[in-house]
Amino acid sequence: MSLNILITGGAGYLGSVMVPELLARGHKVTVLDTFMFGQNSLAEVCHLDNFNVVKGDARDKKLLQSMTKNMDVVIPLAALVGAPLCNRDMIGTISTNRDAVQTLSDVLSPSQRVLMPITNSGYGVGQDGIYCTEETPLNPISTYGVTKVEAEKIILERENSMSFRLATVFGMSSRMRLDLLVNDFTYRAVNDGFIVIFEGHFKRNYIHIRDVANAFIHGIDNFESMKGEAYNVGLSDANLSKLELCEIIKQQVPKFTIMEAEIGKDPDQRNYIVSNDKIEATGFKPKFSLEMGIKELIKGYTIINNSKFSNV
Repeated sequence: MSLNILITGGAGYLGSVMVPELLARGHKVTVLDTFMFGQNSLAEVCHLDNFNVVKGDARDKKLLQSMTKNMDVVIPLAALVGAPLCNRDMIGTISTNRDAVQTLSDVLSPSQRVLMPITNSGYGVGQDGIYCTEETPLNPISTYGVTKVEAEKIILERENSMSFRLATVFGMSSRMRLDLLVNDFTYRAVNDGFIVIFEGHFKRNYIHIRDVANAFIHGIDNFESMKGEAYNVGLSDANLSKLELCEIIKQQVPKFTIMEAEIGKDPDQRNYIVSNDKIEATGFKPKFSLEMGIKELIKGYTIINNSKFSNV
């Protein structure tokens, strides 16, 4: 069945992959985005009649009221993402990541469906050897984690909603992010040939960007049986420390030199392992392994680089 879907922040890293997939399944997709990064990531779908795009801010209540009127599904991707960016713009983070979600919840009718991504960094620092499930108490440390956890609470108080607690995402997108851990470490392996790791024993979970898009599609297709719940979305065989991740990258980039530093601190103090059993029990299974993603990134970094302000 074709649905009318609104995606705020739909021209970002995740939306740029998700929007073409939803359109390919026959849905009508409208994107609301500020295009603050100057991206042209949705140029490839502009020829499709089922695609519409509006340049605007997801915090604009009047705009949201007019744009959500005829929508069946809303996917709020608009957010300031990652601890460094959020720490630099605290007001923007709170108003976009939390307050805009409250505004959206206020303007929607009870029958309209919401699928919301948050971050599993909400688990903060876990207990050694104990998997975080959806029942594990949330203990976000960064401003980013705190605002996303608050947004999840707002959304799940609506009956017609679900949330996905995303592992650290990796993979190529037409609105690329080099700051995500796997993307960053692979970039350093390919371009620098070395990395200095701090807090190398810290563990987290990972998920390919296309599997995230597929999780949302799975949620849309199975909404009635999945609604009202939070779901961890990650690779069950990829609860890895930073050092373990580097060793996997080194298998494909043998020149990669890995060094440990005794000083240094991650701005987003996440250290936990995650169970993805709940969403897997609904029939969802990731298709892209960590190794497949690293291979993809190596090819991608043949095409793009981050040398805009360097001499060579």
